Amino acid sequence: MVNTDSYREIITYLNSKKVTLVAVSKTKPKEQILELYNLGQRDFGENYVQELVEKYSELPKDIHWHYIGHLQTNKVKDIAPFVYMIHAVDSFKLLTEINKYALKNNRTINILLQMCIADEETKFGLDEKELLVLLEYYEAQKKTLENIKICGLMGMATNTDDNEKIKTEFNRLHQFFLHIAETTFFAKPYFTICSIGMSSDYLIAIEQGSNLVRIGSLLFGAREYKNR
Repeated sequence: MVNTDSYREIITYLNSKKVTLVAVSKTKPKEQILELYNLGQRDFGENYVQELVEKYSELPKDIHWHYIGHLQTNKVKDIAPFVYMIHAVDSFKLLTEINKYALKNNRTINILLQMCIADEETKFGLDEKELLVLLEYYEAQKKTLENIKICGLMGMATNTDDNEKIKTEFNRLHQFFLHIAETTFFAKPYFTICSIGMSSDYLIAIEQGSNLVRIGSLLFGAREYKNR
């Protein structure tokens, strides 16, 4: 069941801070998505390709679908016809594959580059040096990558109760985001998104400069995982 009171409270706060909410609807039924949709929510996040394709086919077409999981290159073609934004892009190979299928579908796909800020081996993403190298490749070949739009950076903090550690990690990403915005993407009006923060730490993330948060459990309750 959707916690509509929590949604109203969160969206009111986020709107006051000019922060976008991506409601993380993975594993949740379309009926619950429609509940939030009917309250005005339009941005939803999924991380299973098959589930996302199914939901897209069954739900209103003005929804902005965000793919927020680690995307395999061989799955890009399945979501390229409709996905609004692909988060967590962490390789030039994936970047070029997204552009390839965006071109085939006569679209431009928004993406976020994933920066690894967590002290955990299980987290994906690029460190600062790797991210700069990827951007060098991008700059050298961007004339052939006109069907993608790099809109910003995203990252996830360490899974810890240490709020100071989380704060430090978020600040690190935000400072690097500002650096990239002032150098590689100087005067590019579309490079605007600093995406950090989830249900457990979004308030800290906003304090550290986040303008897009991904919230699931506070809205939908605990996730229900199925065999996939």
